[in-house]
Amino acid sequence: MPCGRPLRALPEVLRTVFLGTSHFAATVLQRLAGGAHRPVLVITRPDRPQGRGRRLSPPPVAQRATELSLPLVQPDTVNDEATRALVADQRPGAVIVCAFGALIKEPLLSDHEMLNVHPSLLPRWRGAAPIERAIMAGDERTGVSIMRLTAGLDSGPVCLVGNEPIAETDDYGTLAARLEQLGGELLVAALDQLERGEALQWREQDDDEATYAGKIEAGDRRLDTTRPAVELARVVRALNPHIGTRLELAGGEMLGVSRAVPVADELPGGGDGGAAVLMERDGRLLVACGTGALQLTEVKPPGGRAMPASEYARGRKLPSA
Repeated sequence: MPCGRPLRALPEVLRTVFLGTSHFAATVLQRLAGGAHRPVLVITRPDRPQGRGRRLSPPPVAQRATELSLPLVQPDTVNDEATRALVADQRPGAVIVCAFGALIKEPLLSDHEMLNVHPSLLPRWRGAAPIERAIMAGDERTGVSIMRLTAGLDSGPVCLVGNEPIAETDDYGTLAARLEQLGGELLVAALDQLERGEALQWREQDDDEATYAGKIEAGDRRLDTTRPAVELARVVRALNPHIGTRLELAGGEMLGVSRAVPVADELPGGGDGGAAVLMERDGRLLVACGTGALQLTEVKPPGGRAMPASEYARGRKLPSA
């Protein structure tokens, strides 16, 4: 028998279970699955009717888990006894939650170490739509927080934070893509630390500094021309490309707006609260606002495709500003 120094025991691999639903969560899942902390189980929401045909479609995390050949379940509720037992059977060292979209209750909350990947600089923008609300508010920066999930709304202690500047040209799509990558890296860093046997350093949030990112409702999509043009341009950016914004025109037509920029032009009828009036000036398609004007650069007519505003305006008799 060969002799030598005794073999050192290898550290046990940290087993993880992943709970998520959205596209953001699917990207974080892919980063997690590509490393040492590949989930032993993925839990997401049931398929839901989507689109005009209302056909049942799987959420993005279900699609990504299938592509990655990860074990997947889609229970009606994650809090029932059967699902809790299934999670416990995996013997996870950490349960990861990322944009799951459903309330996680006791006793599941206390059964495991639960790390939540939240795309904001907590306690700013707790809630359902932190990326959109940060852009709408004109924040200069946002980020990702790795926090311990508790019964409160994103109010648990934070262990890791990463910052990300918000450029004036950022929309939801460009900013979310960077935050997805940042969230994945921070999550892996936290799990690496746990696997090395190092305790995470938790910092309690200051509730007095908390702001809340409410779910995007139908009213958020409507561009209210009584508001300043600079605010409306931020709304367009915040809801593009995943939700979209709309202008109500005369006759009740709802014109989708995919891209727009604020300009200093002062136009007649700004801020009167009625239907938006499209005007043409120097080849630009403009809408009067409470302050300044909104220049539409890409629009989507009802039932049509997205197109340059100049193409939409061609052939239409628009008042000259």
